Amino acid sequence: MGGMAAPQVAPVETPDTDEVPAADRPWVTIVWDDPVNLMTYVTWVFQKLFGYSREKAEQLMLDVHHKGRAVVSSGARERMEHDASQLHAYGLWATVDRS
Repeated sequence: MGGMAAPQVAPVETPDTDEVPAADRPWVTIVWDDPVNLMTYVTWVFQKLFGYSREKAEQLMLDVHHKGRAVVSSGARERMEHDASQLHAYGLWATVDRS
C-alpha cells in the first residue's frame, strides 16, 4: 500500500523585537521650547493644569528649556488632545504623539 507523504510544515519565524505595537502605546502631550515664555510662567502652568508639585513642574520646565521638549502627560488620545489644547490656551507650544 502506498501511503501519502506527510506535509512539511515550515516553522514560522517571529521577529525578535522589544517594541510595543503602536496600538498599545499610550499617547503623550509634549511641550516644546519657545523663545517667548518665561521659565517661571511655564512652571506655573504645569502646576496649575496638571497639579504637579513645584519640584516636578520645575524639572519638566528645565527639560523643555535644556532638551527642547518634555512629555508632560500621557494617556488616552482624547485626554492628551485636551491637555494640548489647554496648554495652547496658556500660550505654550504643545503637540500630541504616540509615546
